[in-house]
Amino acid sequence: MSGIDAVLWPAAELGGALAVLLRESGLAPDSGALPPSPIDESAEEAERWLHAAAESLGMEAEPVDASHADAAAMLAGCAPALVRVPSADGAARYAVLVRGGRRRVHVVGPHRRASTIPIASLRAVVCAGMEAGAAADVARVLDRAGVPARRRARAGSALLRERLGARRVGGVWMLRPRPGAPLGAWTADGGLRGLPWRLGAVHAAQYGLWVAAWALLGAGALSGRVDGGRLLGWSLALMTAVPLRAVSVWWQGTLGIRAGAALKRRLLDGALRLRADEVRHQGAGRFLGTVIESEAMESLALGGGIAAALGALELAAGFAVLAAGAGWGMAMALAAWCAVVLALAARYHRLRRGWTEARLEMTHALVERMVGYRTRLAQEDAASRHGDEDEQVGRYLALSAAMDRAGARLPGLAARGWLLVGLAGILPAWVRGGGTAGVAAALGGVLLAWQSLARLAPALLQLPDAAIAWARVGPLFRAAARTGPAGAWEARGETAGGGGAVLEAAELSFRHQGRGAPVLDGVSLRIARGDRVLLEGPSGAGKSTLAAVLAGLREPDAGSLLLGGLDRWTVGAAEWRRRVAAAPQFHENHVLTGTLAFNLLMGRRWPAPQADVDAAEALCRELGLGPLLDRMPAGVQQVVGEGGWQLSHGERSRVFLARALLQGGDALVLDESFAALDPETLSACLEVAVRHAPALVVIAHP
Repeated sequence: MSGIDAVLWPAAELGGALAVLLRESGLAPDSGALPPSPIDESAEEAERWLHAAAESLGMEAEPVDASHADAAAMLAGCAPALVRVPSADGAARYAVLVRGGRRRVHVVGPHRRASTIPIASLRAVVCAGMEAGAAADVARVLDRAGVPARRRARAGSALLRERLGARRVGGVWMLRPRPGAPLGAWTADGGLRGLPWRLGAVHAAQYGLWVAAWALLGAGALSGRVDGGRLLGWSLALMTAVPLRAVSVWWQGTLGIRAGAALKRRLLDGALRLRADEVRHQGAGRFLGTVIESEAMESLALGGGIAAALGALELAAGFAVLAAGAGWGMAMALAAWCAVVLALAARYHRLRRGWTEARLEMTHALVERMVGYRTRLAQEDAASRHGDEDEQVGRYLALSAAMDRAGARLPGLAARGWLLVGLAGILPAWVRGGGTAGVAAALGGVLLAWQSLARLAPALLQLPDAAIAWARVGPLFRAAARTGPAGAWEARGETAGGGGAVLEAAELSFRHQGRGAPVLDGVSLRIARGDRVLLEGPSGAGKSTLAAVLAGLREPDAGSLLLGGLDRWTVGAAEWRRRVAAAPQFHENHVLTGTLAFNLLMGRRWPAPQADVDAAEALCRELGLGPLLDRMPAGVQQVVGEGGWQLSHGERSRVFLARALLQGGDALVLDESFAALDPETLSACLEVAVRHAPALVVIAHP
């Protein structure tokens, strides 16, 4: 245990531990100024501090947990990470995991020196508190069973695993760059740094050995001296190329999988960072098209990109062999033919782009018609209802035919056309009876170029598709790089105290994208702790927009908005949304497929401790959802949503209200949250909101 103690950081040096972890793992060599470590040594406060510190550095601190039985596997695979180690006196210490391993992990202690420790030892101190409560019962069982001393340790471990196998072990935070971080950060995190260069070098070496092997054998055959030494050299070159080929294929798959995972993370993060106006502007159909194109771009860009790069390496080798064997004239002929192939690829790209636009417009139109099919049945004449659709389909079929012809022509002409051109180029030298070695080398160069063009041509069909998909997916990729206000360290954890103002707005102005007149103009208000505010107005007056601005979901164009006396840039975007809870309108709020507990506590913390689950169940019963919980076989652990137990509109409304209240913010904004409730239930739910919310803003129609 003393070895473990030597590498654990005290909670007072948590900032230094984080800086060392980022530097030693290569995620952030210069971590900059970090805030002082939190005074409160609780796990919740440490998690909040880590999230804030990571956010300021463009990183993510992701809490992970595992069952007691899988704790060792979690510790082996979570690096780089910080691991919280509780102690008997209540003080917390932290292990800095730089790299994982199968049996040992690499850590850095307060002495700033790297060392390795057994995973079993680290797991023992992490799980010590959990196992202490069951150790006495296990000892009694062993005593009653009369287990001998030599088997006692092994039997005790087995009993502990059996008893605690399903209990969750937490206190582990994985550090990684946020999806919108610069390229170098997430390539290092994904193990991609240097991998493309290593792949290119290995493939070039393997291809060079393959060419050299056949060049050696061919030279011997042409000279009439195929002796044992040449055969041995030929065999050794081919045998050496085999493992290099295996490594090349392995690294190709690794690069594709890891780069694809990083791309998916970034696109998902970018989609979540889109502003509400940007989402509404696209429409459901175009968004569906964007999702389809994102899948296409991942497979086409990665698969086609890797194939094109390796094909270009092989083409360069063929160019060199051709120049050496047949002279620069044939080499220039190859370059001219490559220009012809690129021109064919450019034409295919233009046709593919038009076809893609037509296809996505058809998708968008189809989704919009499916949404409004009742209106079409009532308002459109049956004879002309499908006129536009027939025109779209006809245009799509014409574009498909032209694109298919161009796509079929490119692979055939690229390789076979060059074979005809190359053979025609070396035919005069062969007829004149030129040197046999020179003609053979020229033929070898023609065949190498033919093989590389056969590999390159399919990639030239994929890359235009990826470029077209990028036009649709690019906004999501760029949106991931958006950064909101990070927040000042002094503001973390502050709340408005006493009777001071929770929210203060002065001369707020907001204009929707693409609209002329502002929907909010010169709005001023002051909401103090204990205030209960009712905001009424006609539809379109800007009530929901004001609610979104107050909750930090939209940024005002002008004016001042303060939370506890601090602006958005001081508090931080994430902290603002945590401290101002909101229940948007019914059509903008959702029950996700998952347990009811997850849907209730997703704004608080997840995974949730049992105390939070109990608080969620108690609040649901206050809101009149007790009969629903009693009907559900698993209670709050019942799966709900589209893939589970279906909730009525009134039940959903109360779940949305409970979720906002359980977030525990300084203020609660309810945007028409009671529209689906009967008067009696509405009155009861409003009383619950008034009783639990420190400050309350209710938006309703007059």
